[in-house]
Amino acid sequence: MIEGAFTAIITPFENDKIDYNSLELLIERQISAGIDGIIPMGTTGESPTISFEEHEEFIRRVVKIVNGRIKVIAGTGANSTSEAIWLTKGAEDAGVDATLSVNPYYNKPTQKGLVAHYEAIANATKLPIILYNIPGRSGINFLPESVAELLNRTDHIAAMKEASGDIAQMMRLIELCGDKISVLSGDDNLLLPILGIGGKGIISVLSNLLPADIKKVVTLHKENKTEEARAHFYKLLPLCRAMFLETNPIPIKAAMEMIGACTGELRLPLTPLSDEYKTVLRKTLTDYGVKLK
Repeated sequence: MIEGAFTAIITPFENDKIDYNSLELLIERQISAGIDGIIPMGTTGESPTISFEEHEEFIRRVVKIVNGRIKVIAGTGANSTSEAIWLTKGAEDAGVDATLSVNPYYNKPTQKGLVAHYEAIANATKLPIILYNIPGRSGINFLPESVAELLNRTDHIAAMKEASGDIAQMMRLIELCGDKISVLSGDDNLLLPILGIGGKGIISVLSNLLPADIKKVVTLHKENKTEEARAHFYKLLPLCRAMFLETNPIPIKAAMEMIGACTGELRLPLTPLSDEYKTVLRKTLTDYGVKLK
């Protein structure tokens, strides 16, 4: 099983090119903070605006920088099954530890189609696969009963990043599948509740900025220090909310620029955080104690 605190790492840009110097610094920062792993080329990494060539090079560079010190879980999802398989095979060749595969988006497959999609990917790789259920982005909800059917067909599914926002559905998933896969929070705002119902960790946006702080909540809960975990989570909660002032990854990119970690540059159609929300974000960061440039 895959469990712990993982960062859905941003893709730093400068003049519309990937800034690999900043990327290396970002990764070293994550490793120094004790994060369990990073996810390059997820939604937070702006994968929809990354070319195939950039995607392949980015993952290879991340694997080289990390050099086995933490897990690398590559985002390889697509709304075409053949494309998702191609991306997964490329990530496997690059030496990643696992892949993260989002539900096919826009074309809205049936539950039968979702099972067939993931079964085909699993049959094409030896890597552990993390399913990514985010109906708000993909337009389709992978239901617990369908996940259970998939698990009866393949042993390659290791976890699900759950971002449906539906705690009852997550409980049903753990009830049906918790002995076979880890359920990871896909929403910083729900980290503590998901841990409380039996989740095993998080794939976080906020941990780009505060990796040690997110990891601390997971660690404290695992050590049964629930009151300390709760107190730490509620201290983080205003920042968790601030990460969604506008569409992710707009706010986290702005925050990383505010601390001087990289530029806040995004690729269209995403645009920089509005001035109004920059003021809100800056205050929230300062109130938490984050040092700004």
